[in-house]
Amino acid sequence: MGTTNRRMKLCGNRPLMILLKSSTMIILLLLSVSIFGVDGTLKGKVDNVAAGKDLGPEFPKSAIIWRLGQHDGSSNEFGDISASDNNAVIHMNSSTVKTSELQNIPSGLNGKTFPELKINYQLNKIPANGLLFRVGILEAYKSVPQMSVFSNRQLSGIIQIAGIADTESEYGFRKTYELYIPKEQLKTGSNELKLQTIRCLYCSEKEDEYIGWTWDDLSLESLNTPIQEPIHGNYTLTGTVVNNKEFYFDKGAVTHLPYVMKWLGVAYSGNIMRASCVSDVDRSCSNMEEYYKVLRDYNTQAVALHLYTGDIKLKDDGSLPEDAVKKLTDYFEKYGSYFQYYEVDNEPGLFNRSKAVNLAIANWLNKKGKQIAPHLLTVAPGWAYWPSYKEKPCGYQNGSVRQCGDPDGWERDPEQRKQLEEVTDLTNGHSYGDSYSNSQGGSFTENLKTFGGAVDGLSKNMLTTEFGTSDSHEDAYQYGASERTAAVFDRIMRAQIGYADMFVQHAAFFKDFSLFKYDFNLEEHDPASTEIYYTKQNEDSRVSIMRRLSLAYATHGAPLTYEVTNKNALADKLVYVRAVDTSTLKPLAGSGATSNKVLVNLINFETTPQTINVNVKMPKQAVYEGERFGNGDTYEQARSYVPGKKASPQLTFKETLAPGEAVQYILQPSTKVVHTAPQGFKATGVKGLSIQLNWLEAPGVCYELLRATGNGGELKTIASDIKETHYIDRNLREGTQYTYAVKVKGSGKISDKIQITASGLVPLERSEWKVSSNMNTGSSYNAIDRDRRTRWDTGKHQESGEYYQIDLGKTYNIEGIDLDNTLSPYDYPRQYQVYVSNDAQNWKQITSGSGTKALTKIVFTKVNTRYIKIVQTGADGNYWSIQELKVYSRD
Repeated sequence: MGTTNRRMKLCGNRPLMILLKSSTMIILLLLSVSIFGVDGTLKGKVDNVAAGKDLGPEFPKSAIIWRLGQHDGSSNEFGDISASDNNAVIHMNSSTVKTSELQNIPSGLNGKTFPELKINYQLNKIPANGLLFRVGILEAYKSVPQMSVFSNRQLSGIIQIAGIADTESEYGFRKTYELYIPKEQLKTGSNELKLQTIRCLYCSEKEDEYIGWTWDDLSLESLNTPIQEPIHGNYTLTGTVVNNKEFYFDKGAVTHLPYVMKWLGVAYSGNIMRASCVSDVDRSCSNMEEYYKVLRDYNTQAVALHLYTGDIKLKDDGSLPEDAVKKLTDYFEKYGSYFQYYEVDNEPGLFNRSKAVNLAIANWLNKKGKQIAPHLLTVAPGWAYWPSYKEKPCGYQNGSVRQCGDPDGWERDPEQRKQLEEVTDLTNGHSYGDSYSNSQGGSFTENLKTFGGAVDGLSKNMLTTEFGTSDSHEDAYQYGASERTAAVFDRIMRAQIGYADMFVQHAAFFKDFSLFKYDFNLEEHDPASTEIYYTKQNEDSRVSIMRRLSLAYATHGAPLTYEVTNKNALADKLVYVRAVDTSTLKPLAGSGATSNKVLVNLINFETTPQTINVNVKMPKQAVYEGERFGNGDTYEQARSYVPGKKASPQLTFKETLAPGEAVQYILQPSTKVVHTAPQGFKATGVKGLSIQLNWLEAPGVCYELLRATGNGGELKTIASDIKETHYIDRNLREGTQYTYAVKVKGSGKISDKIQITASGLVPLERSEWKVSSNMNTGSSYNAIDRDRRTRWDTGKHQESGEYYQIDLGKTYNIEGIDLDNTLSPYDYPRQYQVYVSNDAQNWKQITSGSGTKALTKIVFTKVNTRYIKIVQTGADGNYWSIQELKVYSRD
């Protein structure tokens, strides 16, 4: 019997009853009350709901090897999950089991009462294209239980199961999950498929009673042709957003973008990133096209959001005003070919947005937006399900009326949300911590309200444009997690894998929600030094968790044949292999992006170290090279360049993986590697007559640094075999000009040259300074926050007597000051005087002068001081502004 359907549709909607074998049978209170009603009926209405269509490639035709149960929305044919006479081992002598025998098979698994089921079956020959395991889930606990699937004691995968039990949702969620089993995990004769409940990586046996599900049916099918994707329960795409100082898509964001995507394991295989620059934040979109181009180059999709909806006043006919239309049109004409999705709005209830405005934007996107970008899919607003103002005060209030949206509280109302859902292609819903399962405001449960339940996955594809955790989130104490802040992030991402299609982590750099350390300007930061942000000491990081789950579930391409050669050592171990050829992926809509990388992922879900030896059959016989990413607190520690891996076409990988570690190889034939010169070459003076040199990575194992004295001297190699993308050239001559260049060793590709004069005079560290002013004091810190986009200013036209004062924290010998107002070039001080003091009481003038456009450099004879006061003594119609202030010293 064959099937060509991506999803197996339900045959009916009869009541979902669990037949109790004995009234005296003891069932766990949690499951009997939370998963089932008091009458034994499965909770959750799903009447008259259409089955959803999964993203991803279609499955090939297949032939049934065996099936347990009927895909009919009922578990009646199975026995009770807590019955003592259930079989833990099933022997399949035919493709089906008699109804009477099904009563000895449990209706699901439960971590405390029935955690494992083995199914033995026969294969006369090994299917050339592997197998597809399907399980239809009727109900599961809200904890996102995990089902490990072992084929002959080798891990085939871990299915993340979504469910509404204990959420108080009146609507049910049913879904069929599929999992690919490669032929290398099969044998002729007797085979064993083992299904197990497993705990979260950080959880104790306390979680066992919260791990449970009920199934509709289970089947195993032989694939007639090669599968296009090693499906792992659910086809998913994931990513994050990389912006600078929380809002800016500028050069800093563009530079860091490829580093972040590769480190997280989301590059090259069609995953998705958010690109939400807002039109009301000045210069937030300054490098938007370069950002989109990087996404295209790394074969990554984008979900865009640009228009600031709060400022829109609709025309009398309900349509958008001309200025809004112009903003949208300009944005689409500039960037429409780069992004694949556009979300209507962001959390309209919290930001007091109008439903009518949201509808007008959606209508414009469908009519005009899709004319400019025909490939576009629209996304419902990023629902935060905000209640009315009376229930919960809302931020960002506009005007005198206190409310959460217009009409007040409309975002919490599924009927009003549905008006937007009817005119958009994908649904949305923001989710933090365990909020996906909240009875009020949960992204999962609220979607079920909107669509009236889910008969086989959500009836509409879902793109969650924000998921994650804040520093305050912790996993529910009932689950017994030893690392609760790590466990809650792990659980929220696994929840998205269980019920959503695409999901974007809130932000790579963002206070309280961050993946990486933040609070500095990315434009002045070396991306190779990007460092993991730890929510709590001695706990797993969000980066580690996201890498592990992204590598296991969101790496796409044609599966490559592989064989684990230390099978006995890894028998029944949660060690997963995912090897794919991304060159088989279809070009992305709009951008036409493709990829040519081979991705080999090795993931350890165990709490102990595991060694894996695996032979992967590469697409061709060749010498491969590329990058390897594993554990490491900085990008530089996690990443290494891998040369000369000779495939015959078989290539051997051997890794000892730490608990929870995920390793990814990004490879291609050496003949296909495009050698490029290092870009972004910078030189900066540092203490001790030294020059700090930084550059961006380029393909290759190591670099050579070249130097010449003066402007026209011969460049000579001064350092070779540099594996990092930075170097300090020390013990230089004071006042001497040097010329530098860097190249990838052996490639001949050389960077642009750069000149710098050696000097011991360098900017002082500013983090401990205290600053003040007699003008506009609230913004004083903006002049030393390492961000040119922010500034201190006088707030009015220049007048004599205005001052800016600095407490250096201790005394230094200083010789110069920079006042940078590049982004406000006419706001320079017309006249200035500089005073110094060691007690902030007795001041001495050391210099005076006139400011200059964009950058005022003040140089003076060395003076020892702790306090500096810069007094503006001129007058003009412009503000006096300082975007960045530096003080120079040799100390």
